[in-house]
Amino acid sequence: MRSMTNIDTSKKISLGGVGKEISPVLCVRCKGYRKLCGLPRCPLLVRFQSHMRSYVRIRGPSVSGSTPPSGLVGESGYPEVPVLIGIPPGVGGDKASIYDSPESWWGVKSLEDIIELRSNMVSALLRVNARSYRDLYRSEIPFVMISHRPVDAEAKIKSLSRPSIYLDPRVPPHGLIAIAESVRVGSNPHVPREVEKIYSDELRASEAIWRLYTQGVSVYTVQRALSFGLLGLPKNRRLVPTRWAITAVDMTIASRIYREIRGWESIDSIELYRGEYLGNRFWVILYPGPYSYEWIEIWHPSTIFTGIAREPIVIRNREGITGEAMYMDGGYQAARMAVLESLYRRGRVASIIVVREITPRYYASVGNWHIRETVRRSLANSPEKPIDLSEAISIVREELLTKDLAGLDKDRRSQATLDRFFKHSS
Repeated sequence: MRSMTNIDTSKKISLGGVGKEISPVLCVRCKGYRKLCGLPRCPLLVRFQSHMRSYVRIRGPSVSGSTPPSGLVGESGYPEVPVLIGIPPGVGGDKASIYDSPESWWGVKSLEDIIELRSNMVSALLRVNARSYRDLYRSEIPFVMISHRPVDAEAKIKSLSRPSIYLDPRVPPHGLIAIAESVRVGSNPHVPREVEKIYSDELRASEAIWRLYTQGVSVYTVQRALSFGLLGLPKNRRLVPTRWAITAVDMTIASRIYREIRGWESIDSIELYRGEYLGNRFWVILYPGPYSYEWIEIWHPSTIFTGIAREPIVIRNREGITGEAMYMDGGYQAARMAVLESLYRRGRVASIIVVREITPRYYASVGNWHIRETVRRSLANSPEKPIDLSEAISIVREELLTKDLAGLDKDRRSQATLDRFFKHSS
């Protein structure tokens, strides 16, 4: 077991909550229980203790439990990709569902809770050819991944990683990695009828995604169906790295909605919505006019993500009437899909501005689901009605925690400045 003092004290980190850099020397003095950093629970210990609980539950050369379902197709070495199946050791039946459930996590689970849940699962790793994965089909793993209830699974393992206190902010929290010889499914997956029917049809992946979405199938089920090779024309089906599949589903749904609504009647007043979760704050401004979409991300300085930056890092992305973004970004696409589906349900079109402020409280990536769900839920609330766009923008500027935006206009190359963004409305 690694010692808590085995930390590089030459580098500073920020674990959020207090909005300042935290030296690893402080972590050594704290030892996880004195709460010197100001956080309610030490995220390093949360992950380490979760790993230990999983580690001691494993008996012999196998891991068994019920997958929520939870799975991931990696992209390294493509087309020979890693496939990971998440199994909480010793947890069976419906109790396992909470270990990977973004829609029920939102607003209930803290960042520490999510780190703990994901770290409690063991990821059974198989190497599979993305274009030829019949063995995976024979084991029913793709169908397990779209089950709407947990499925019993047992992994025969060759080796198992050891518990660690290391926490990489760029990588979603995960449990111990078990190199698996095989994964056996022990109960029948409950496959949604809509997916079962689509699987038997001759439909292109984009058409299958749209049909499942309009039939009310969870977007997270659709993402896993695409990732695990269940959608598309049979001759074209293959495993799709999960990160690619998530963005592809968001883009497919949003693009289809965009084509439907672009000729519809515009909203007739300014609407301002707010949302906050996991240290991420959002403002959505809808205003009358043809479709356009502006996305501004403001990253606080001196955090575990922004390193030694002393000024806020502001990133801008946008698209106009053509519906094409300046560059590809998963968070941008997740928020775009959430806003467009809200307009689709209302039967209206609008010009859109989304502002996301990332505070130091967000110290570990958990995926883009929280962006999608926070924007969705903010749009379900009653909006504030500013008099005009200038007032809406002034309200957002006043509510931002990041006040020091001086010097950002100096970066003319990116044009990613909040002031310039605000001037867009004048």
